[in-house]
Amino acid sequence: QVQLVESGGGLVQAGGSLRLSCAASGRIFSINYMGWYRQAPGKQRELVADITSGGSTNYADSVKERFTISRDNAKNTVYLQMNSLKPEDTAVYYCIVVDVNRSYWGQGTQVTVSS
Repeated sequence: QVQLVESGGGLVQAGGSLRLSCAASGRIFSINYMGWYRQAPGKQRELVADITSGGSTNYADSVKERFTISRDNAKNTVYLQMNSLKPEDTAVYYCIVVDVNRSYWGQGTQVTVSS
């Protein structure tokens, strides 16, 4: 079993920055995919960004040039640096980790951007 612990959410003014972290622990074999999703009230959960074990990244169009995903394989941790935040970025952010062929989700961290 793999456990995920997220941190770094909070309240920030528009234009500000936040950095999310998600650390995986437990019976980890080989994490080949890590990513961040978000879900705003009344909306479906959507992909924000993801990163493969080889370092290839993918971003939603709405966050390109503002968010950066990275990972520390030695620490089994994925990060999301969020800059130039907008009110429409307000959501609960969830990390996802795929270990071999099993997916694990974090508990979610609230990000609120005030205008």
